[in-house]
Amino acid sequence: MKAVGWMAGSCIGSGLAIAALMGFPAGRDVLLGMAGPLTIACGTWVLMERTYRTNPQGMTSVMMGAFAGKLVFFGVYVAVMLRAIDVQPVPFIASFTGYFIVLYGIEALLLKRLLAGGRT
Repeated sequence: MKAVGWMAGSCIGSGLAIAALMGFPAGRDVLLGMAGPLTIACGTWVLMERTYRTNPQGMTSVMMGAFAGKLVFFGVYVAVMLRAIDVQPVPFIASFTGYFIVLYGIEALLLKRLLAGGRT
């Protein structure tokens, strides 16, 4: 759970700093681009951590289910943001892509650490 706090705090802090520099409405679009990847990365990390602690053998199936859910969520999220919310595409996509890559890199490192700590 500590990792979720660090991920959320770092993303929110950096997102607010970037948004302040860019002003409105581009700053709002940067924050909306950050919100989707952050929400899903935190949620899946909590799910994976709990699964590993209670049922390590179930990690693969949980990760595959989460992957399928992410595909659907991100497709719908980007479509809604670009069509219904009418965000500016460049700041939104740049923010979404940057936060997506960084958060999943962090999640991979956390998963490596979690699995290495489980070995004796």
